[in-house]
Amino acid sequence: MNISDPTETFRQEARELLDQLEAGLLDLEQDPSNADLINSTFRALHTIKGSGAMFGFTAVAEFVHDFETAFDRVRKGESEANAALIGVALDAKDHIHLLIENPDAPIDGGAAILMALRASLDGGTSGAHAEPAPVEPAVAAPAAASTATSQAKGWRLTFYLPADALIYGTNPELLLAELAQIGPTNVLALTDRIPDLEVMDPEVSYLGWQVDLAVADDPTAAIDDVFLFLRDNMDLTLVPLAAEAPSGAGVEISLEDVMPEAPFVAEPPAPAPAVASEVAPVAKPAPVAKKTKPAEKAEADKPQATSLRVPAERLDELMDRVGELVIAQARLSQIAASSSDAGLKTIAEELERLSSGLRDTTMGIRMVPIGTIFSRFRRLVHDLSNELGKQIEFITTGEETELDKTVIERLADPLVHLIRNSVDHGLESAEKRVAAGKDPKGTVRLSAVYSGAEVAISVIDDGAGLNHERIRAKAEENGLILPEAKLTEQELNHLIFAPGFSTAKEVTALSGRGVGMDVVKRTIDGLRGTIDVATTPGKGSVFTLRLPLTLAIIDGMLIRVGGGRYTIPLAAVEECVELPAGVEANAKGRNFLDIRGSLVPYLRLREVFGLKGQGDEHEKVVIVSSGEGRVGLVVDQIIGNNQTVIKQLSKLHSGIKSFSGATILGDGTVALILDTAHLVASGQSYVERNLGRAA
Repeated sequence: MNISDPTETFRQEARELLDQLEAGLLDLEQDPSNADLINSTFRALHTIKGSGAMFGFTAVAEFVHDFETAFDRVRKGESEANAALIGVALDAKDHIHLLIENPDAPIDGGAAILMALRASLDGGTSGAHAEPAPVEPAVAAPAAASTATSQAKGWRLTFYLPADALIYGTNPELLLAELAQIGPTNVLALTDRIPDLEVMDPEVSYLGWQVDLAVADDPTAAIDDVFLFLRDNMDLTLVPLAAEAPSGAGVEISLEDVMPEAPFVAEPPAPAPAVASEVAPVAKPAPVAKKTKPAEKAEADKPQATSLRVPAERLDELMDRVGELVIAQARLSQIAASSSDAGLKTIAEELERLSSGLRDTTMGIRMVPIGTIFSRFRRLVHDLSNELGKQIEFITTGEETELDKTVIERLADPLVHLIRNSVDHGLESAEKRVAAGKDPKGTVRLSAVYSGAEVAISVIDDGAGLNHERIRAKAEENGLILPEAKLTEQELNHLIFAPGFSTAKEVTALSGRGVGMDVVKRTIDGLRGTIDVATTPGKGSVFTLRLPLTLAIIDGMLIRVGGGRYTIPLAAVEECVELPAGVEANAKGRNFLDIRGSLVPYLRLREVFGLKGQGDEHEKVVIVSSGEGRVGLVVDQIIGNNQTVIKQLSKLHSGIKSFSGATILGDGTVALILDTAHLVASGQSYVERNLGRAA
């Protein structure tokens, strides 16, 4: 059994926390006075600091401590969350990421970020002090400290760490230092649980601590934050100091040994419903208990959802195994169909049902909400807005739409290029927008919706739109088209995806080299998807990516054309009809079918594949769709439906556009999978050519 590396577990959790931190900061920029956002940001920082200290990431803990101190001032209302603070905080988040991913490498820039952080706080305080005055701990003499604490009517905290705390990297010194940030503190080490030397385990934590806190308010919530990762397995009591008698055996220690220099005194957050437990036998009086509200009890009684981290490679391996099972099941079904053994037929049907359910379950495990990558683009637009000096509002919808994890992973780069293109080329400057009667703040929308067996992802801007004259002139200059060539609007729009094509007048750090949009086209083609482009001069542009839900297993319709068998993705099939007799004679060069009053172009797959000879006497037409387009595919025979395990074609066959992959049939032969998006696009081009000719 493999035991996961604890530091890698920390990195995974820290990445999620940093994503939450970034999202919180970007939200806070839009709503600087939102106390919930400020508190959630503070909690994320506190968790990262505590986790980093626990797992030995000292540089992370030290850097985040100062970062956390700054946001505590915002939390207490001493500073405001202005744009300068958010910008520096985002830089600090990036620095934390580098410290976590490269703990042994020398990483510069931390001091400069903290200096900028302090400067942004000064700018947001309107003359308030730059740093809170450090409070010296009241421990000049133990007796005096004890007296002062008693007079303050504070709280007595007694705790023993879990036995395995030291093994997992817990540092008691750091915990005591965090407690000292809550308020003036007096610490007593408890030695009553230390066994004889002969039976002592050097890896077990035996010491306990008694900490007197000179604070008037209930510090439960602040203490819970300190012991966030240990709370469930440790002994801890918290009682009002006035109700606590002097404890037993112990050694009083000075906080100078555990306190960092210039300790920061943090105001404890609002008390949470969680209450310190009463499981520490060392405390003589009974601890103060709080009544549990019925709503809290009902919440606690609810079954908690659990999740399990699984490496992506294991999911890929599971999908491969399921694919092989589907192929074996198809072979068994074919053998059973030709057999008269009723028992064999029953087993084949049962196996087909089970394999279908296993396939759906496995594919469901691989589905990931597209919002996992949408969130990262908020930071991209934020940075581009500052870099270009443009006011931009970024809106996302459909984050819950799910796609196969493989599609999600490969989709990030194309979306980055499309968003950068919309921000840099599409949106005008504030001055030009005002002159055109627009809002000075431009808008970029990123949306995702289900569209049959596809997901349509759109990048929409309200900018100037594509300049067709400039695109055509640049295409002629680059030799992509002839001056006399007649292009449809869609063909003209798609010229921007040609390699090296750019209409930018000068090369900048963001664009101008023509190496972005061609990458988008190649990646989407590799995902068996399509790109639609629509633009309105002066109003903006819409780039729509249409992608299949999965790249692994699909339901397919098996057809025959000539002597070969092919598979059409069943989700793309709308209906099947007979090819009317005599339709060719009346076509007059235009291949259209009247489907309930709507003209649908059709393609003869025999002609598309270059097959010789006549088709069957009763040919069938399979109507398929992609996006808004439809086309009929004329085939010789419709064999039936089957589960199709998609196998990628080799690089030698990558130039064949009519096929998106291949599958293995039950008898061991190979059937090519038709690329319906390409065939529909071919049918639409045919329509435009013929309608233009008719006009």
